[in-house]
Amino acid sequence: MLYSPRGKRSFPPLLETPRLLIARSLGRPPADWEPFHDFWLVSDRMKNVLESVDREGVAFLRCETRSLRGEAPVYWLCDIVRELDVIDEEKSNFKVLEDGTDFRRYVGTAMDSTFVFREEVIGSAHIFRARFLNKVVCSQAMKDACKAAGLKGLRFGNPYINWG
Repeated sequence: MLYSPRGKRSFPPLLETPRLLIARSLGRPPADWEPFHDFWLVSDRMKNVLESVDREGVAFLRCETRSLRGEAPVYWLCDIVRELDVIDEEKSNFKVLEDGTDFRRYVGTAMDSTFVFREEVIGSAHIFRARFLNKVVCSQAMKDACKAAGLKGLRFGNPYINWG
């Protein structure tokens, strides 16, 4: 399993460049976005969109990509490295698990929970991890840029998060 070092978002030290083999016998080729352990696997197109909208919120590690059919597209491991303490606890409605520990987290469902963000903390960020929520959050501008680029594999959701 590939995880960020404890307490900090980044890639762990690796002895080798990550390798990706694309072969029909192994299944479908990756889309522009795929979850990969604690990170994302993204196409070169997805990387370009993320960097053009919010370069400071993301980090990339190029994969060595091979295909049995000839030339292989470029893929990257992607990490959302910006973490913001954005949740307005007084205006939000959710449950806190393991409060008072290093493992504190906010949980809820779309049915009974709302998370209200403190916009002054977000500032000009377009993508970030919400501290204690275990979610990656993006702005409408990031979502629109991904859709305009025709990227495949992305899922947008979380209607119970209020931003703005």
